[in-house]
Amino acid sequence: MPLGFGTRLARVGLISSIGLAFLSPATPAKAADVWPGTVKATYDVNFNGLNVGTYEFNSTHDGHSYKLTGNAQLSLLLGALHWTGATETTGHLTGETAKPSKFGFEFKAQSKAGSTQMSFTDDTVTQVLHNPPPKIKEGVVPVQAQHLKGVLDPLTAVLAISRGSSGNPCTRRIPIYDGIQCFDLILSPKDQVQLHDQRPSGQPATGYVCRVRYVPIAGYKPDDGTKYLAQNNDIEIVLRPLPSANIFVPHSITIPTMAGNATLMARRVNVVSNGQQQIALVP
Repeated sequence: MPLGFGTRLARVGLISSIGLAFLSPATPAKAADVWPGTVKATYDVNFNGLNVGTYEFNSTHDGHSYKLTGNAQLSLLLGALHWTGATETTGHLTGETAKPSKFGFEFKAQSKAGSTQMSFTDDTVTQVLHNPPPKIKEGVVPVQAQHLKGVLDPLTAVLAISRGSSGNPCTRRIPIYDGIQCFDLILSPKDQVQLHDQRPSGQPATGYVCRVRYVPIAGYKPDDGTKYLAQNNDIEIVLRPLPSANIFVPHSITIPTMAGNATLMARRVNVVSNGQQQIALVP
């Protein structure tokens, strides 16, 4: 398994909801009540049926600004390879719209480390800094100025998903730039499943299964890995509605890769709504 697998898995995780905290309003609501005050979630990361790490997500907002963080730890080959990644986004809320201001991503893997920092003005990326600077690769579809307009960083994308008139969250298209690639995610309905909690949560137990399609736009190399992901119709995310907090949260994510299947499964989700109601999910 190559050393770059952790970085690739992290990007695939972002691709499928990125960030892995795919939140969207479950029902129409007033702008001030669209997003809960805090969300804390822990996911187990599995690869080919074996646990290889965890992903932790935290979200806070005060009605005017927001902060999102994600921390991943992966251990591969019985601990011989260790990868950690940390993502943070800050921005402000205008009505029901989330607008990012700053996005940062850092990773460490054995003797390698790197970071990406992005700045936004309105809906446009105005600055991207990589440390170390990326190597120039032949055959990469270039990122043009027009590609950096109307895009969201991976974590803000989860807050900016438009609300539909129906209760099914699986009908939307999301434009994203992660500092290297521009891509769209297209969600479409696939099925519904019954979910079970270890302890009663008082929330609906029906999950919506969304098919997720990755559409590369720019910043990618049209190699076998990209083609495999773009042609893959088996990427799925199961979203669970929490009407009490007016959101959907991811119950599980399935991502087929050329090396095997990666899955993320919710271990625990804690939500505090604006009304201070606390919701705990232990699947």
